[in-house]
Amino acid sequence: MHKTQADTLEFLQTFLPLLEATPEDRSVILCVPFTDLGTLSQNLHGSRVQVGAQNMHWESEGAYTGEISGSMLTELSVRYVIIGHSERRQYFGETDETVNLRLKAAQKHKLTPILCVGESKQQRDQGETEAHILSQLKHGLDGVDQNNLIIAYEPIWSIGTGDVCASDEANRVIGLIRSQLTNKDVTIQYGGSVKPGNVDEIMAQPEIDGALVGGGSLTGDSFARIVNHQ
Repeated sequence: MHKTQADTLEFLQTFLPLLEATPEDRSVILCVPFTDLGTLSQNLHGSRVQVGAQNMHWESEGAYTGEISGSMLTELSVRYVIIGHSERRQYFGETDETVNLRLKAAQKHKLTPILCVGESKQQRDQGETEAHILSQLKHGLDGVDQNNLIIAYEPIWSIGTGDVCASDEANRVIGLIRSQLTNKDVTIQYGGSVKPGNVDEIMAQPEIDGALVGGGSLTGDSFARIVNHQ
C-alpha cells in the first residue's frame, strides 16, 4: 500500500530511463495498488513494462463491496495479478481455498496469476517448511492451468525483516516446488527482502527464475538495479 498516482508518475520518470540497457529477455511487471493501475497503464505505452494488480475477487461481478473483478482489471490493460500473498493470508483471511478460486478466476479472464507460497518462522523452526508448501501447492493449484502461471516462494519470516533466506536454501525450496509441478517450465520467483545488495547472488541460483520485490522496488533507482542484476 504505497504511492499515490502522483508518486507513481514520479517513480516512472526515474525508473523507465534506467531500463534502456536492460537485457531483452527480462520481463518487468509493476504490481501496484488499484488506484494506480489506470495511471500506470496510460503511461507505459511503448514501454516493455507490464502492469499487474495485487489481488482480485473470484466472481466476475456481484455484491462484494470493496472487491475488484477480473474484467475491471483487464479493462485497464492489466495482464498479471498477485494471488495469495502472505500479507493477504495473514491479515485478510485468505485460505488455500480462496486462493484456488482466485487463481482460476484470473485465468478465466486471461490474466497470468502470480501464486505466492511460503512458510512462517514458526513453521520453519518446527521443520514444517516442506509439508506446508506442498500443502499450499496441492490445494492452491487444483484445477489450475500451469501453462499460464507464475509462482513466488516468499518465506514469510524474511519479508520486510531484512533477514534474507540464504540463496542456496531458497534455491533448494524452489527446486522442491518445481518438482511438484506438471509443467517444469513455470517461472518461479524468490521474494523476501530482495534488494540491490543481494540480488546478484539470489539470481545466480539455477532454480530461481526471478524476484518478487517489495520494499526494494519503492524507488526507481533501487528497483532498476534489481532488474539489471548481473
